[in-house]
Amino acid sequence: RESFVNLCTDFTNKLQIYLEYFEKAYLDATREFYTSNGQQYLADNGVQNYMKYAHQKLQEEKRRAERYLETSKESPSLKLVENELDRILVSSHQDVIIEECPKLIASNEVEKLNLMFKLMNRISGGISPMLQYLETHIVSTGLADMTAHADTITTDCEKYIEELLKLFRQYSTLVKNAFDDDTRFLTSRDKAYKQVINDVSVFKLDLGTKGKTTGGSKTHPESKCPELLANYCDLLLRKTPLSKKLTSEEIDEKLKSVLLVLKYVQNKDVFMRYHKTHLTRRLILETSADSEKEENMVEWLRDVGMPAEYVNKLARMFQDIKVSDDLNTDFKEKNKGSLTADLVSLKVLNAGAWSRSSERVPVSLPTELEDFIPDVEEFYKKKHNGRKLTWHHVLSNGSITFQNQVGKYELEITTFQMAVLFTWNQRSDDRISFDSLRLATELPDPELRRTLWSLVAFPKMKRQILVCEPQAGTPKDFTEGTLFYVNQQFGLVKQGKLQKRGKINLIGRLQLTTEKTREEDNEGIIQLRILRTQEAIVKIMKMRKRMTNAALQIELIEILKNMFIPPKKMIKEQIEWLIDNRYMKRDEDNLSTFVYLA
Repeated sequence: RESFVNLCTDFTNKLQIYLEYFEKAYLDATREFYTSNGQQYLADNGVQNYMKYAHQKLQEEKRRAERYLETSKESPSLKLVENELDRILVSSHQDVIIEECPKLIASNEVEKLNLMFKLMNRISGGISPMLQYLETHIVSTGLADMTAHADTITTDCEKYIEELLKLFRQYSTLVKNAFDDDTRFLTSRDKAYKQVINDVSVFKLDLGTKGKTTGGSKTHPESKCPELLANYCDLLLRKTPLSKKLTSEEIDEKLKSVLLVLKYVQNKDVFMRYHKTHLTRRLILETSADSEKEENMVEWLRDVGMPAEYVNKLARMFQDIKVSDDLNTDFKEKNKGSLTADLVSLKVLNAGAWSRSSERVPVSLPTELEDFIPDVEEFYKKKHNGRKLTWHHVLSNGSITFQNQVGKYELEITTFQMAVLFTWNQRSDDRISFDSLRLATELPDPELRRTLWSLVAFPKMKRQILVCEPQAGTPKDFTEGTLFYVNQQFGLVKQGKLQKRGKINLIGRLQLTTEKTREEDNEGIIQLRILRTQEAIVKIMKMRKRMTNAALQIELIEILKNMFIPPKKMIKEQIEWLIDNRYMKRDEDNLSTFVYLA
């Protein structure tokens, strides 16, 4: 190299002889050698060995070029050799090499995939097929795993979350070790993982509602993942066998893993609704395993981008419980000597933060409680003039003592169950018809059926507290004449032995929900989505003044994606509703452009 440079007498172009007589010959010899040798090596040794050969030769030729070719900044020699070798050793065999990618991903051949990545990354467009193969493999493997374990994971949210986390960790490790955590592969992993999480082929949540929605119509099925995530959080935060066997650090780790999965959930509003339902149940029934973790979870939800309005309502719920504790202390102090005051715990909840339903279910309370209500209202009115108390007995629960021939038991029950059982308080041997129970309790038919069913067929109870004649298979089988009576052989059975005393929880998962409440929950999710969509469209149009339909949809999805992804049909319906109500109009010259109306 230096000899050819020194031979040149033209000081304005010192590299002339070097370029003409040395570099050209060097490139021609390199091209000729690897064109024939590379093809032959591939044919004789197969793709996987060829990748090692190509990688090795690229490194060798780089070192050789640095030794023999001109390396000054003004000389392109090294780049020319590199480009020529990339074309001969990689580009010309790209299709054959890429064909091996799916097999290597499936068999988790990390080193070979890393080799392929380094080769394909040298050429334009070389990585694109690999990204597609990885994405397709993650989706197909993830859905296959979900389908294979469908029976388990649809009933066991813990197993479901474990499967999702196992999938995420498996391919995160692959991307790290095989593709050096390249952002393009991380993006493909995220896209595939998001598709698995939001898939509806294995199981789905139907938010279809009977009621009419504002400019709305039937909704398409959605992933059940948000609901199962909320259920798993509940298992960790409630006093359950799972939360009791885990250390505090393990619970924190698992809660953070829920937030990791939640990041990929499209319809986070569904998670919010179910999470709030579970939190309501835990706070009212006082079943939280750790109040500090409850409040930590709220802050973590804020940190991962949950809407401030939603997180603030959760924080307000904790505040209400603390205020209620102080209220109870004052109330008991004022009513010293009253046995009922000592036994009753009041919870005054802010309707804006807690409200789940517009429904107030009528029920005839035991006399001791019914007579006590005016005292509570008078006490609260004196402390907070102008505020109105609305009693929601569907959210209430209590404990009663039950005694029969077998033993004496403390029963934790809902207010509805209490109303039913108190019917037998002075006549424990009577047989009472369904119709008489409806008159005595004043419960609506659906709630009475569900409450009675929880007392005649409570899960895992070997001896039920009530017996019905004739026997029923479901709550719908109860007729006006079905007779109910107290089971005098009722008792607590532990490890096959009948206990004479004990505490029995009959609340189960019955608490806080009615048939109408569930419908309202689904209706509420849809209605809130419609209002959010309308609000976002108006906000965008107010700022932009004029906008095409395509641009509006892109910006709308960008605004709403942290809560839910609005379907195109919903967007179209809400645009039409806003046009009909004169919030905006179509441009007369271009119907696909909208104009904001002040």
